[in-house]
Amino acid sequence: MNEFLQRDLDYVMRLDEVMWGCLLLASTLSIHVAGVFHTTRVSLALVGHPKKPRPGFGMGVLILVALVLIVLHLIEVTVWAGFFTWKDAQPNPFSAFYNALVNYTTLGAGYLPLRWRLLEGMLGMAGLLSFAFSTSALITLAQVLIMRPALIEQQQKD
Repeated sequence: MNEFLQRDLDYVMRLDEVMWGCLLLASTLSIHVAGVFHTTRVSLALVGHPKKPRPGFGMGVLILVALVLIVLHLIEVTVWAGFFTWKDAQPNPFSAFYNALVNYTTLGAGYLPLRWRLLEGMLGMAGLLSFAFSTSALITLAQVLIMRPALIEQQQKD
């Protein structure tokens, strides 16, 4: 227990660690916002294209969008893993990817060396924000799909 407490006392946050974390966080969110924006535009165009919606079409679009969002999340984890590999914070790219994925999903295993400890929290923040944004995009698309038949019916009456 004493060793753990001494290790915590030895940790000093460095300015470059904060700057790298902010840059990685901004990169992650930029990738996610751009990806969600374009995916949403394409999915709404697909949903709005056929005049009469086919059964299961909306579910197919939702599943496709969810798969694209999963790929976006994995790309973002890869960016962080690449940084960990580049800075020798992990022994190999596979460990770096595992560590980044565990922290991105906010499980927080604490496998980074003391030198990069702050990035674990910032990586969790990036994951939390990205997952929330993905969830809101999926819910919005689901609402559009649910309301679409009623809107088409209303348009046909007018």
